[in-house]
Amino acid sequence: MVAVAYDYDHRRDRLLTFLETKSSYDLSMLQRKFVSSIVADGSPNSGPQLSFANAVWIDKNLLHSCSFERVVTGGSYGAAYNWVDYNRTKAVEVDNEVNLWAEKKTSGYIKEVVHANDAISTFRRLIFANVVYFKGEWSQKFDPTKTKESDFHLINGNKVQIPFMTSKEDQFVSEYDDFKVVGLPYSQGQDKRQFTKYIFLPHAKDGLQSLVQKIDSTPEFFERHIPREMVEVGQFLIPKLNISFGFEASDMLKEFGLVLPFNSTDGPISIHQKSFVEVNEEGIEAAPATLMMDSSARMARDKVDFVANHPFLFVIREDVSGVVLFMGKVIDPSVVE
Repeated sequence: MVAVAYDYDHRRDRLLTFLETKSSYDLSMLQRKFVSSIVADGSPNSGPQLSFANAVWIDKNLLHSCSFERVVTGGSYGAAYNWVDYNRTKAVEVDNEVNLWAEKKTSGYIKEVVHANDAISTFRRLIFANVVYFKGEWSQKFDPTKTKESDFHLINGNKVQIPFMTSKEDQFVSEYDDFKVVGLPYSQGQDKRQFTKYIFLPHAKDGLQSLVQKIDSTPEFFERHIPREMVEVGQFLIPKLNISFGFEASDMLKEFGLVLPFNSTDGPISIHQKSFVEVNEEGIEAAPATLMMDSSARMARDKVDFVANHPFLFVIREDVSGVVLFMGKVIDPSVVE
């Protein structure tokens, strides 16, 4: 029991450290802030289009407490609560209902969260679903006529041809010993939030894993490595792509020590998360924040290249709060889910 308790505490502490919170209470407060303000849809105010939604589908024959429903539908999660019938004839219909819900919440971009399957669906008793959708317009647009096909180098040494966007405008770029960072701000809209996409590009074509390990072991890594001044760029290439990712999260949550919910029902629990990010040239032309410097200083500084033509890490961050909305690795941008 001691070993199990230590293992749970260790994993929980790792999760809290990664999310830069000190306790479960702080994590709950972060969740409230996240739902109530950070992921509110900004499109009515000319900001990014955002959709963050939770829902539960629970078998009508499954016993549960009223407090469970209150927690799930309460302010921290705001999940839709659906009673359904997981019998042999209606289980796939429930899965289709989950997928239709996701499609509606994400303007048609996410069409499937769960795979409707007679052999699996019949045995389900509870589904938790979470979808996140983000589409923003760049503060500084890319010219689509300048987008060209070029090589992207894979970890195995192969190459694939993908479209790259480019620009000659000054960019937010910082350079470190073994990686570079570019910040691409999205149009802010009329509220105070400022979303930015950051690309963390290792110098080495096979350096992504080493960079991820550094991020995992460095507290406040992102805050310490945000580029804060604009520099003149030389060669500047950013992949044009759609990023879609989904997974069933039960095993991951069990690894972090959350085992009680999975042992308290007479059938499987499914926890699904899916996200979608679109990266293209679209944007509205706006005056970016610029660093004022005299012409002699600009001429003395070498131009900085940023060519994201091999595996990199990307982050979409709300800069006022410091909350990371999306984070992912781009290994092969020619593969679209």
